Amino acid sequence: MEKGKVSRRSFLKAFAAGAASVATAGVLAGCSTSSKAPAGTYKPGTYSATADGMSTVKVTMTFDAEKITDVQLDVSGETKDIGQKAADTLKQALLTKQSSEIDAVSGASVTSKAVQKAAAACIAQAKGESVIIPEEKGAQNTDPSIPAWLGAEPSIADSDCAKTIDTEVLVVGAGTGGMFAGCSAAENGAKTLVIEKNPTGGGIRDDLSAIDSRYQKEWGTKINKFDYITEMTKTAAGRIDQRLVRLWADHSAEAINWYGDRCAERGVKLWHEAGEDYKDDRYKYFPTGHTPRWADSDKGDGKKLDGNIVLGDYAKSKGVEFMYETKLEKLIKENGKVVGVYAKGADDKYIRINASKGVIVCTGGYSLNYDMLQALQPENLAIVGFNNSIPGATGDGIRACIWAGGKFDETHSMMMFDRCAIKPDAVPGLEQVKSGKFGMLWMGSQPWLKVNKDGERFFNESGTYEGILHSNQFQKDHAHYTIFDAEWETYIKKFASHGCSRMYPYENGADPNIPAAVIRDKHMPDLIKNGYLIKADTIEELAKGLGLPADKLKATIDRHNELYEKGVDEDFGKEAHRLSGIRTAPFYGAKTCGRILCTMDGIQINTDMKAIDTDGNVIEGLFVVGNDSGGYFSYTYPNLSTGAACGRTVTFGRRAGRIAAGK
Repeated sequence: MEKGKVSRRSFLKAFAAGAASVATAGVLAGCSTSSKAPAGTYKPGTYSATADGMSTVKVTMTFDAEKITDVQLDVSGETKDIGQKAADTLKQALLTKQSSEIDAVSGASVTSKAVQKAAAACIAQAKGESVIIPEEKGAQNTDPSIPAWLGAEPSIADSDCAKTIDTEVLVVGAGTGGMFAGCSAAENGAKTLVIEKNPTGGGIRDDLSAIDSRYQKEWGTKINKFDYITEMTKTAAGRIDQRLVRLWADHSAEAINWYGDRCAERGVKLWHEAGEDYKDDRYKYFPTGHTPRWADSDKGDGKKLDGNIVLGDYAKSKGVEFMYETKLEKLIKENGKVVGVYAKGADDKYIRINASKGVIVCTGGYSLNYDMLQALQPENLAIVGFNNSIPGATGDGIRACIWAGGKFDETHSMMMFDRCAIKPDAVPGLEQVKSGKFGMLWMGSQPWLKVNKDGERFFNESGTYEGILHSNQFQKDHAHYTIFDAEWETYIKKFASHGCSRMYPYENGADPNIPAAVIRDKHMPDLIKNGYLIKADTIEELAKGLGLPADKLKATIDRHNELYEKGVDEDFGKEAHRLSGIRTAPFYGAKTCGRILCTMDGIQINTDMKAIDTDGNVIEGLFVVGNDSGGYFSYTYPNLSTGAACGRTVTFGRRAGRIAAGK
């Protein structure tokens, strides 16, 4: 352990559980609420401590002999618009009150509590006072065979619980998978409880994939499921369970049609992407995406509906109960069967929840757990610049399943999109991600000319979003540079991109995620203003702004223009309709790397969504859905099937709910 830093296990459990002695509580709270303590109260220096929020929150405090002089908070893993947004308020409160006894920021109670706990430990260190720690319930990991990111299973007993709750189906996580699972379980007659560690659910993702939905049939879209399974298998280099992909292909339409009905009940139409089909495309595209048109909705107060509202209201109408700020700590396994969980509520007290028919785990993967990412996916972490994960995706579900005997995928991967713009002097990697300094370059997935730090082209830009990101591993700075000109709106129409990268309506009238007008009028000016997109009148000026060699960049652009005019990419084979010229000023360029959306490896499951143990046998009572589940993806994400991950999640969520309910 680094000097001046205490672990949350060895120093904060008493405070977290509210079980410390009076004397101990006084030390941990920092005692004084005055602006200055008596001289000699603190040993001058800088001290750090961590505590569990949505992620691991780190507080670093600097002291002179009388007061706290500086506070730094690392809340990079917390919810962007909640916990991260509260950081400045919490920091100022600590400095003003000179104590950890500060008020929680409204709506960010989980992050606030973590900051309070970690700050209390920093103050205790600075005072040099001994702390009496009662026996802690979270087990210490003293077994060298257990990876540090996994840790030892917590030691929790019924006697530690403030209360016990009985239900039939327990769903852990109120995001996309959890909402579909909870609705399905209740529809099939089960008493259903959904717990969620965030103050609100993670929301329902748009762009949901399916084959043979009624929306596709209405338009005439036909997808051969075995062609689809073949492409999925190629993308994963064979490291998937084809039975799961076929299961999705056979049942995805039912899930999407059901969701369409729920949307229609609230006056919202579900749209299917139906784009141009270019036979010469080198990468096969599958028009699987479905998205509700929320823009036309009104929930009665002038605000728009969303999937969380629609399914949340529906779930409650079916009797589903919800408990927020309730975190899974451990699965309860009796006689080889999972029968419930130990959880911790907003009051930091343990709860036993019995689930007589099953527990469905869908906590969103581990893309906000940097210890896991560093240990399992260092090569991917090295090519990303910011994290766009759903709140709370810190691996709670996966770790709990592993402790219960579940088999974790042996290959580890994440979904990344090539839409992160960083400053020209920045470098991708964990520190860049934690800095929070990035620009959302939605245009990054378009097949523009892309060059390396030497100003040279190195990849067919018409490939998948992740393809060029993985190729960045062979380039300086693990990044590339995206180049386009003033005619960009003309080019994107003929590029005929699909999924969330598309910026103009589909042939059947379905809307893009973000229209070109928003990119032009909002995104680009903001990127330019903040230094993430360079705008220049000449190629030489553009090269200077990006830090690229002007002569090489100009030569590369000249060659690219030559190929565009020929209509043939003789160098990398990019399709003719995806070539573009760079001839009209102003010229634009951005240093580009990856954006994390989620992890894709998880606990292996069978076709009933039941977890498989390390011997290949079913763990009864334990279902795993969404990013917590494995066997479906490997190495890279097949983004040419729009919504492949979300569609898998909703299809399997409905299936898990029904089977857990006994139907």
